Amino acid sequence: MKKSLLALSLVSCLGVAEPAWVTQSNSYAQPVLEEMAKYSPEMGSSLGLEQFDTQAQVLSQAAYEASMKDGEALLVRLKGELAKESDPRVKQDLGIMIGSVEQSLASAKLKHDALLPYENLGETIFQGLQVLLDERNSAERKARAVERLKAYVGLAGKPSLVSQAESYTEASLANPKLLGPYQRELDQDLANTPRYLAGIKQLFEANHIAGWQDAYKTLSEQLTSYDTWLKAKVEPRARTSFVLPEALYANALKDVGVDMAPDELIQRALFGFAEIRDEMQSLAAIIAKQKGLKSSDYRDVLKVLKKDQITGKAILPFYEKRLAAIEDMVREHHIVTLPNRKANIRLASEAESASIPAPHMNPPRLIGNTGEYGEFVLPLNNPNAGGKKQDDFTAKAFSWTLTIHEARPGHELQFSNMVENGVSQARAIFAFNSANAEGWALYSEAIMKQYLPLDGQLFSLQARLQRAARAFLDPMLNLGMISPADAKRVLVQDVGLSEPFADAEVDRYTFRMPGQATSYYYGYMELRQLRTEVELKLKDKFNQQAFHDFILAQGLLPPKLLKKAVLEDFVPKYL
Repeated sequence: MKKSLLALSLVSCLGVAEPAWVTQSNSYAQPVLEEMAKYSPEMGSSLGLEQFDTQAQVLSQAAYEASMKDGEALLVRLKGELAKESDPRVKQDLGIMIGSVEQSLASAKLKHDALLPYENLGETIFQGLQVLLDERNSAERKARAVERLKAYVGLAGKPSLVSQAESYTEASLANPKLLGPYQRELDQDLANTPRYLAGIKQLFEANHIAGWQDAYKTLSEQLTSYDTWLKAKVEPRARTSFVLPEALYANALKDVGVDMAPDELIQRALFGFAEIRDEMQSLAAIIAKQKGLKSSDYRDVLKVLKKDQITGKAILPFYEKRLAAIEDMVREHHIVTLPNRKANIRLASEAESASIPAPHMNPPRLIGNTGEYGEFVLPLNNPNAGGKKQDDFTAKAFSWTLTIHEARPGHELQFSNMVENGVSQARAIFAFNSANAEGWALYSEAIMKQYLPLDGQLFSLQARLQRAARAFLDPMLNLGMISPADAKRVLVQDVGLSEPFADAEVDRYTFRMPGQATSYYYGYMELRQLRTEVELKLKDKFNQQAFHDFILAQGLLPPKLLKKAVLEDFVPKYL
């Protein structure tokens, strides 16, 4: 079978010999990727499917029905291929794709049947253009953002995205059973529209793109009109309660790879929270004695240490220096194999911070990659926090664990490993969920903690305490077991977050990404348990660098499949 661009894997893009089973697996992935990008061109662009760069998504009942029909046909085709395939690795990849499509269809139907179709178009359009105006893209690809912008405003032969959204929502308002957006969510979305418009303008100007101004003016007018329409038509249906129906929350956990009932997750996380807090208290007493502090309570010690801040132009060089020091530790202690090139770190724009008000990894394109790598993106403020000071990410002692998580040996290493060493698209794209990605990053924090200075160790524990808090606060909030005010109190008083960071966290649990925050601690628990099991089996033959290199070589396999691979392929080599 002749491979098209869609069938190219990461290894073939970088000139590395592609194993035959990867080629076969990717040939099955091709129609699935095409189908995904057909209904979400912006997502296709983010993966690297450049032929979708000038297109925009369609919002309508007809588009939903067509996507469901095509998705069901895809399932039939994939299951037929699975029945014929003999290679166990390819069969596993087909199983991953089938599971991904099944979950996507189930999730889409649940949301369609329960929620009023509501779109935060400012954010949607900003993100769709940002994908193309990314500094890692070629000039030719950046220029296509003008065509996508024209598609958004209705200058490419189809109605504007605003008119589509209004028509779709208007037709659904007659159904009183459909839940409207949460009032706080709607308020934030409306307040952020000017930020997204400013961010779009900034992207075009920074990249010196020609011919965008007229379409941008039209977009500004349309989004302003859309916000007025939302206040008139959608706000009367806004919910005063963020609590989702139980089925929707259970589905949200599945979407992020958490395969644990909420009540069990709460109990496991509460136990972990208490254990981590005790460890923090012991360490804080040592630090307080060394520094001559009046109080040895870990909360007070965190406050004192947070006063040592990085500011202004010194922030980026400081983080780059931190990363270099961490890499030295990784190599010295044989933690995992690192690439020879530098990792990318940059500061977030105002619009990016409004969209994602927390440090994050901006992944590289996973199809057609010619050397693009991930970026550790660092926001310095939360635009939704009403001007309150956020000092979490610029605290010198916190920078250790944050850099480990987002850069190396955390997320950046995960993605650079896939780019440089190759992995099938099923394991890079369809297997991806928060549990397998965030689990590794939090695990990375844990294995590096012992090599950090004491203040860095305390903040590493604080970060883990925050993830444990997420794993019980998120489900407790969505099950109506705790109020947002009390959840914020836990985050500020017991975890030690700034008020803006705590506000962003509560927003995250209640309406931005319900369920997602639980994936960090869940994935971490699964990986720590797996490592312990392997250590018990291999005893003195256990080699952590070999173990970690094997984990990363699997791509982004979910916990159950990763465990199977480790026990069946890794462990026997050392017995």
